[in-house]
Amino acid sequence: MASVVQIREECHKKRRRDPVSAAGSKTFPPRRHALEEQFARLKHQNDELNGAIYEAAQMQRKLCGPRNFRTGSYEFASEIFPVRHLSGDFISLMQLEADLIFIIGDIAGKGLLAGMWFTHMVGMIRREVSAHGDPAAALSAVDQNLLVSGVEVPLTTLFLARLNPPTGDLTYCNAGHPPALLIHDDGEVVELKEGGPVVGAVSGGGFVNGRTTLSAGSTLLAYSDGIPECTNESGVEFGAARLLRAVRLSTPCNPSTMLFSVLASVENFAGTRDREDDIALMVLRRLSNCEMDAPGRNGSERHAA
Repeated sequence: MASVVQIREECHKKRRRDPVSAAGSKTFPPRRHALEEQFARLKHQNDELNGAIYEAAQMQRKLCGPRNFRTGSYEFASEIFPVRHLSGDFISLMQLEADLIFIIGDIAGKGLLAGMWFTHMVGMIRREVSAHGDPAAALSAVDQNLLVSGVEVPLTTLFLARLNPPTGDLTYCNAGHPPALLIHDDGEVVELKEGGPVVGAVSGGGFVNGRTTLSAGSTLLAYSDGIPECTNESGVEFGAARLLRAVRLSTPCNPSTMLFSVLASVENFAGTRDREDDIALMVLRRLSNCEMDAPGRNGSERHAA
């Protein structure tokens, strides 16, 4: 009978001749190599996907806005802040005849699904506005198109306005969106609520126009529900009252300053709490005569698409 020492020596010799894994498998090195290759492929695919999403997000931001715009006595600023790269919130500005068209909307959901609907929705709205001219008629046509499409579409809230620059006359339709705020030069704030239901929600929903005037020194602020519904560490919402206070504290000022002042108020309120919804904010100001004559107000004009 072989001794323990002899058995050990035989085992050592066998291991030197035929390396074995700790689990007793001779296939470990090839398997490890295969796993490393698979991991490298997955990492490459993940990098490509992240790169594609980033490029899509950059293109979406370029299609929104513009960030800053100036024509005549009007200044405009806008921003969107997505939670997951692609935003369900959007802003669009276009010129129709001699008028300016402003659109701000919120597609239900976040991320890729909402982002995929973004270009379709904006294209449809711009097409119907060009065809009808009237905001209520345009949104009624958009609503009908969505309902007869046969596709389960995400609900979308919209604020659509048409501005006549020489007179400041503003015709708007609010489709289930948080009411835009018109801040007059005397500090009075008016909520623009006239309109109709969320588009794509119910058949036969009626849409009506609201009308007001953007007089010299007045500011129009439109936003998505990501601002009033932003919560802090205690679960308290920012709310409409805090938004109104932030707006009044930043008035009067240029649109970019007001925009970032409001956003700063929201961020300070949220503290360490992560945002749970996309944010969109646009500010349009009609300059007063003294603002028009102020230094630094004579920059070149930029025109809407």
